[in-house]
Amino acid sequence: MVSAKLHDRIQAAVRELAYVPDVAASRLASNRTHTIGVIVSSLTNGVFADYINALHDNLLPAGYQVLILSTRYSEEEEEKAIGTLLGQHPEAIIIVGVDQSAHARHLLERSGVPVVQTFQLTDDPIDINVGLDQREAAHAATKALIDLGHRRIGVIASKLDARARARLDGYGRAMREAGLYDAKWVSTTPQQTAVMAGGQLLGEMIERGDRPEAVFCCDDLLALGVLFECQRRGIKVPDEMSIIGFNNLEFAACAYPALATVVTPRYEMGRLAAEIVRKIIESGERPANNRIDVGYSLELRGSVRRPH
Repeated sequence: MVSAKLHDRIQAAVRELAYVPDVAASRLASNRTHTIGVIVSSLTNGVFADYINALHDNLLPAGYQVLILSTRYSEEEEEKAIGTLLGQHPEAIIIVGVDQSAHARHLLERSGVPVVQTFQLTDDPIDINVGLDQREAAHAATKALIDLGHRRIGVIASKLDARARARLDGYGRAMREAGLYDAKWVSTTPQQTAVMAGGQLLGEMIERGDRPEAVFCCDDLLALGVLFECQRRGIKVPDEMSIIGFNNLEFAACAYPALATVVTPRYEMGRLAAEIVRKIIESGERPANNRIDVGYSLELRGSVRRPH
């Protein structure tokens, strides 16, 4: 509402005086907070990096502030995070996961703001759901190993949140359909997902005499650990053991051999979530479908054996 010359003078004064706007006063004056609350499972797991970048890329240029809180995979901390965000009067909340507790779900349903649940699909979204079928993706990865001729196929998982459990279910369904399921091929830990955990879980499986000829890992970090453990033990990948991971983290293509993986469009999920809340806030326009499947794909790289 001012000339370019006056705008520049104002900006110069802002910098000189180190002026910081009073957000509380601005909220009272405009009845707007321009804040989008975001809740993720972890701030250290690289799987959320592209997702958070997408939110920043699409919300910050439009004048919104992105307030991110981590639940550290804890139901109790997720409830606290939701309460904290609602106390800041956000204009929307974007949250990772669909398995909120009854209390958390009640808080979000009563909040009166748009809520977008991401990363996983659900038949009963709180408001809007943008994600992929984690169970079906894991089923496809396991079936790919079966189709390559493998029969002794192990699965390795850690930090058994809802998404990891869905991937285990997908593995189990594929193995049962092929008549190959045996609990001895399942190796899990409640520990945080990490490269070291993947190596330890494979090592434990081998030490008890159950050496698989292929492994589906519920995360690329675990897959990298499995690859390193194979190298330590002199197990040739993929000639003696095939490995497939999940998420297509950046290092997967750089490993040697390059890790096969399930590609999950995490940036696209963040972009869609940001666009949806912006449209609702700015125009009241809601998506025609409140459940959006972003899909997945398989990237069969050098860590899986090719059919003979």
